[in-house]
Amino acid sequence: MPVDRCYIRVKAMLIAPHVDRSRHLVSVNAPTTENPRGFHRLIGGSVELGETHRDAIIREVDEELGARILDLSHVGVVENIFRYNGELGHEIVALYTGRLVPDLADEGGTLTESDGSIVPVVWRPFDDADVAVPLYPAAANDWIRRIRT
Repeated sequence: MPVDRCYIRVKAMLIAPHVDRSRHLVSVNAPTTENPRGFHRLIGGSVELGETHRDAIIREVDEELGARILDLSHVGVVENIFRYNGELGHEIVALYTGRLVPDLADEGGTLTESDGSIVPVVWRPFDDADVAVPLYPAAANDWIRRIRT
């Protein structure tokens, strides 16, 4: 089912550092008109009506990865205005950081979207200047750099 992008969506997303603190977990998304090589996205999703963004990130990580979050900490809020296959999108994203339990494998991990689709996840380096695909929400990059240090 297509996503209705005619309104501003509220999201909660997690910056989940690897135990070695050199990488963080992201989903691998298919190519779009704007990103022909695809893109990476922080783990998380939409806040449901009546749900806090803190409760949303806990639920999303459980649903998508079957994991819990230790040391969950709210780090900030970013605004994400973007185009997805030519269609305008707008999100307000509450960013969190925390450790996943159980730890995900270094390779071959996946998450399950709400529609049942399976999406690969990878550990993206914090020092990502050589990574060919962009990370979204792009405004989270400043927070990601702070969390690494």
